[in-house]
Amino acid sequence: MYEKLKSQLVTHNITLVAVSKTKPTSEIQKLYDKGQRIFGENRVQEVVEKHDSLPKDIQWHVIGQLQKNKVKYIAPFISCIQSVDSLALAKIIQKEADKNDRNIDILLQIKIAEEESKSGYDYDQLLKDLVDIKAFANINIKGVMGIGTFTSDETKTKREFDKLMHYFDNLKSNHFSGIDDFKEISMGMSGDYLMAIEHGSTMVRIGSLLFGKRN
Repeated sequence: MYEKLKSQLVTHNITLVAVSKTKPTSEIQKLYDKGQRIFGENRVQEVVEKHDSLPKDIQWHVIGQLQKNKVKYIAPFISCIQSVDSLALAKIIQKEADKNDRNIDILLQIKIAEEESKSGYDYDQLLKDLVDIKAFANINIKGVMGIGTFTSDETKTKREFDKLMHYFDNLKSNHFSGIDDFKEISMGMSGDYLMAIEHGSTMVRIGSLLFGKRN
């Protein structure tokens, strides 16, 4: 499945984040051996343990809600934090990145789902915080991320994907014009990644299609 999926995504110039949360290092190593280098994790303790025992050229992405007091544990090695949803969190990432003499890529997670349980920035609040976040010297804002409602209603999913694309376009035009690095739209998972690509995604987060259902 990996080879077929990778070929499909390469055709559309889409980045694959292999979501390896709860999966053992042996399964991650198998995908690594096939050429996969970007893996996504939810829990800080888990990503730290896996980083310690797997090849060091893996690019680890945090894709779950991140507690501010946990940033220090991943700052020395993390490649991208996709779930930045507040100025307070961005401040801590800046502080820890500076301590480690690193620049850390981030995505701005914007709330697009109608589910209350889904997290993310309120777009109006993001606009208020953006000047401060852009000023942080050790943070690279690479784009946006969104998590859709868990639903079989394709109309709702498409509406939410369109919303994130609209937010991205507004940010690009009004706040990141001419900044080539601001280019990523991380949306779409195993069940809806093709729809996400149709609606502008540049990065998909695929778990169960690659690893099977979570443990």
